[in-house]
Amino acid sequence: MAAAGRRWGRRERALLWTVLVAAWDAAWGQLRYSVPEELPKGSFVGDVVKDLGLELPAMRDRGVRLLDKGRTQYFALHGKTGHLVTAERIDREQLCDSVWQCMLRCEVIVEGEMKVYKIEVEITDINDNAPSFQQEENELKMSEITAPGSRFPLAEAHDADLGPNSLQHYELSGDEHFSLAVQAGPGGDQRPELVLAKALDREEAAFHELVLRANDGGEPARTGTARIRVVVLDANDNAPVFGQTEYTVRVPEDVPVGSVLVTVTAADADEGVNGHVKYSFKKITEKASKFFDLDTETGAFRLVRSLDFEEGNYYELEVQGHDGGGLIDTAKIVIDVTDVNDNAPELTMSSSLSDIAEDATPGTVVALLHVQDRDSGANGEVRCSIGESLPFRLEKSFEEYYRVVTEGELDREKVSEYNVTVRAVDGGSPELQSSTVLALRVLDVNDNAPVFAEPRYRAQLAENNAAGALVLTVRASDADWGQNARVRYRLSEGRVRGSPLSSYVSVQAETGALYALRSFDYEEVREVRLWVWAEDGGAPALSSNVSVLLEIVDENDNAPQVLYPPAAAAPSAAVSGWSGVELAPRSAEPGALVAKVVAVDADAGQNAWLSYELAKATEPGLFRVGLHSGEVRTARFPLARDAARQSLVVVVKDHGRPALSATATLTVVLAESVAELLSELGSAAAAPAEPAASLTRWLVLAVAAVSCLFFAFLLLLLALRLRHWRRSQLLEASGSAALRGVPASHFVGIDGVRAFLQSYSHEVSLTADSRKSHLRLSSGSFCETLPARPLPDEPTPLLGDDSAIAPSAAVASKRLQVPLLADVERRWSRSRSVLTLQAARSPGAGQSGSCKGSRGERRC
Repeated sequence: MAAAGRRWGRRERALLWTVLVAAWDAAWGQLRYSVPEELPKGSFVGDVVKDLGLELPAMRDRGVRLLDKGRTQYFALHGKTGHLVTAERIDREQLCDSVWQCMLRCEVIVEGEMKVYKIEVEITDINDNAPSFQQEENELKMSEITAPGSRFPLAEAHDADLGPNSLQHYELSGDEHFSLAVQAGPGGDQRPELVLAKALDREEAAFHELVLRANDGGEPARTGTARIRVVVLDANDNAPVFGQTEYTVRVPEDVPVGSVLVTVTAADADEGVNGHVKYSFKKITEKASKFFDLDTETGAFRLVRSLDFEEGNYYELEVQGHDGGGLIDTAKIVIDVTDVNDNAPELTMSSSLSDIAEDATPGTVVALLHVQDRDSGANGEVRCSIGESLPFRLEKSFEEYYRVVTEGELDREKVSEYNVTVRAVDGGSPELQSSTVLALRVLDVNDNAPVFAEPRYRAQLAENNAAGALVLTVRASDADWGQNARVRYRLSEGRVRGSPLSSYVSVQAETGALYALRSFDYEEVREVRLWVWAEDGGAPALSSNVSVLLEIVDENDNAPQVLYPPAAAAPSAAVSGWSGVELAPRSAEPGALVAKVVAVDADAGQNAWLSYELAKATEPGLFRVGLHSGEVRTARFPLARDAARQSLVVVVKDHGRPALSATATLTVVLAESVAELLSELGSAAAAPAEPAASLTRWLVLAVAAVSCLFFAFLLLLLALRLRHWRRSQLLEASGSAALRGVPASHFVGIDGVRAFLQSYSHEVSLTADSRKSHLRLSSGSFCETLPARPLPDEPTPLLGDDSAIAPSAAVASKRLQVPLLADVERRWSRSRSVLTLQAARSPGAGQSGSCKGSRGERRC
């Protein structure tokens, strides 16, 4: 302690000297500070600005900064206060291990003055480290015959601190057998030693536990400890002794391999080699040696092979234990093996079927099984079972044999294969079971007829189809298998329009594809009904049929046909040409019916929907055509400048895709009198083909032709009057009734007159007084242009009564198809313009007379 006091006095003087040197250095541009280690970051070290005689504003203006040359910057200069503070936690032992004075250096640079100041900071030690031993646990071995007073060196403790904070002294705690001695080393260090104070006896204590403590001189003091275990070595003066003379073990046969069945133990009071006992077999059979093994070191009696109660249930053997000095002892081991349920029942398929027909009768044997269990007692009692949902049952044949028989009817279409699982369960606890699977395939029987995918089939086929076109495919499935499920198709016998059905359609026997053998025409065949049969390949074969409706879809392959006006010439390659003559008074109002074009289409649906258009007209805007009615009506009042002869071309179109059309050509004559009509018709019949330069000449010829026609017409009327003179009495008795039934074939003329007579009604009346006979011509009806049917009470004379008339008149009558006189009278009465021609018997007959009349009627 005196030495420690002397060292502490020297340290105080050294610190004082350091402070004085720091003050002197500060005066000469060098600062020195002293701080303890382990200060937190930001701790105050020194007032650099004050010590250097600088002011804070000047420090900021002059640019004062701290430069630390070490790898780690431990200090920093506070910009606001000018204090030197710690930048990191400082560990003296890490920086200056085993160094008495630990100094850290840095520099302060004043850039404005170009000056550098050095700073040294001494890191002083604190008691932050406790003494520690390199090994906290040490073991010493001593023989029990070791002499008291013997010394044994111990491990030294180490303290990283310096001065009073370093290691100061040792202490030993233990028993009375040991004590502690401390020797001084060459460098003044302390070396502890363990001293045996009392003789050892291993039989009393085999080891001793001691604790060595090392203390430093800090405040508070720190302590380090080390545990010392003294092992007492013994001599061989005791023989091994087993705890039992006989070890009896009952183990189940399913004990795992490697399990320790029993551990034999022989105690020896000695220690070490003298007390170490080893074990071995003294007596063992060859069979037992295959199942058991003895650990020579521990005496563990282990199972090296699985036991089987059925092979052996009792084993007896002897073991011995011997120490290192050759002393031994023996003991007996008896192993009693107990039975466990470790054998599952064994199922053997003695005989079995792999196939069975689905029509097999119930009770058919499909398999014979043999069952056995190697266990004994309840563990060997076996119960067999089969699934309840299967059409099979299990019957016991005799002893350990079972039969699998069918219990119900089989249906291959529902279940084609069976995996019959037979389970066997013993009576053990826990019970064990085993199973075997009987794979049984059900053979098919033809008990299912083909079934079509649909109850009926319906298909559409466009007309004009190509021969061999696919119509549809019928599908029939058969629930059977193999040849019994092979389906072939055929058609039922039938006729279509007197021809065999097989000449129209056919069915592919393998695929059920239905083909059209010929091209269909919708206008001839609208639909075809047939039956398709499906027949399987079983024996006997089963079949079913299904109805098929084949609908022919119309295509637009027929152009419209114009019924009125009738055809005047053969149709051309593109469209049909038609001609007709209609009369329209010049006084007709807008909307007056002039004619009606009637057309039909042999197609159906929208292909037969017709529409009418006025494609061409001599005077555009004078006439219009109803889009859907085909009626030709006036669109405005006829003007004087309008040509008397108007040519109209009406186009009739259907709504097919592409649309087909036909044309009808109408000739409408604007006339108020017969003279105008005849003049126009005559000019039309003799239409000039020469250039406009000879127009005048042709006009003169036309007037002459019309005059001749007029006189021929008068002669015709006179001939008619003379012919019917014989009927004058009848006519006079009937009150001058109008002569009905006169055929139009009596009137002859040019083509224009025939066309005129075809389209308009006319009437001839003869009386007893020839001066009252007259011919009345009416204009065309504005409401109907088709020939009306004859009334029931009116006669319809034909050409039979007029055979004496000239052939030209008969031919003209047959071509014009003159309307009935009743219809002529009805249509004439609706005419807005009436022309009356009266021929009287007078001396001046044959000479032209004067004509008087108004706009609506003219008489000559």
